[in-house]
Order: sequence, then structure tokens, then C-alpha cells
Amino acid sequence: MEHLVVARDVTKRYSSGKLEVEALRGIDLEIGAGEFTAIVGPSGSGKTTLLNLIGALDTPTSGELRVMGKELTRMSRRARADLRLHALGFVFQAYNLVPVLTAQENVEFVLELQGVGSERRQRAKELLDDLGLADLARRRPTELSGGQQQRVAVARAVAARPRLVLADEPTANLDGANAEHLLSMMKRLHAEAGTTFVFSTHDPRVVAYAQRVVT
Repeated sequence: MEHLVVARDVTKRYSSGKLEVEALRGIDLEIGAGEFTAIVGPSGSGKTTLLNLIGALDTPTSGELRVMGKELTRMSRRARADLRLHALGFVFQAYNLVPVLTAQENVEFVLELQGVGSERRQRAKELLDDLGLADLARRRPTELSGGQQQRVAVARAVAARPRLVLADEPTANLDGANAEHLLSMMKRLHAEAGTTFVFSTHDPRVVAYAQRVVT
């Protein structure tokens, strides 16, 4: 099996003045292509930090971390940005939607950055329809509920058909029906396109869908 993520003895420390916080210590992990994996643990255990490292948003303090065969600590900032744009999808706890863009424009945004032409509009529309947001496509984030923003963020994450999607608590603001619908859509994309999904979660619904659970 091809491994999209290989971590060896990864440590991450943050410093603030004289205070040093060790967010991760000695992490060894492999994520194979096509996995549907949940990372679980109590608040403060480093789940979000680990996803940020895998997603090339940050770099380890020590250890080796390879994503798509590339050693992240040896890549330039530009190279890491290209990796994020072309191979990775993100669902953040804070949504991180662009406030001046509509829901549909937010989903189209990554496709536009990739240079996708007129088909990006149709692809965004289909994803929003699939997530029950067809009637909200022209609304801006401030006009959407937290759960609706979360679903837009998921649509944006998968729009470019990345090889790996990283989702930080993706069902945190969704009720039961919407959470199940979202997870079913992700599971279908995983099955049809072979997309690899890695979640951090406290949600037993997500854990129940996972093929593998990392604690």
C-alpha cells in the first residue's frame, strides 16, 4: 500500500517567552492511500496540531514527516503552498470561509486558483446540491448558520478532488441528520474516487464511520 503520510518521532513545541509547550511528542504514524481514518483523543492532546503538520500548514520541531513522498521540513514555503493547493483539502473548525464571497464562490475559489475553467461553477453547484445547500448558494457566510457554513467548508475541501482531505471536527456544529448526510457524502467520495480522509473528532458518529481509529 502506498503511504500518503509517514511520521517518524515527530515532535512539535511552541514557545511564548520563557514558556514552552510540547504539543506533540514522539509521534509515529502512517496513513495509507484510500484510508478513512479518525484521530481521537481528549481536548489538548494535539489532534489539531497533528492535522496542521500533515497539511503542511506548519512544520515539526523535530522528527521526520513525509506527505505524498515529500519531506515537509525540506520544502520551501512555496512548495508547501503548491502541495496544499493541488493535493490537499481542509475542513477547519473555524470554517475559514472568505466573508465577501457567496457560498458558491467559496466552493469555486480553490478551483479558480487551480486554473479550472467554466466547469468549476457546475462542480460547485453539484456539491452544494448534494449537501442540501442549493437554496443558499448566493448567501455570504454571515447569512448562514454555523452548520451551514460547515457544510460549505466541506464542499470547498472536496471540490478540487484532492488526494487527501483533512477534517478537524467536521461534524461539531451539525445536528444528527446533517451529520449523517455529510458523512455519507464523504464515504461515497471515498469509495468512488479513492480519496483519503483523516478526521480529528470527539464525535462517536464519525468514529462509527471510520475504517481505522488512531488514539
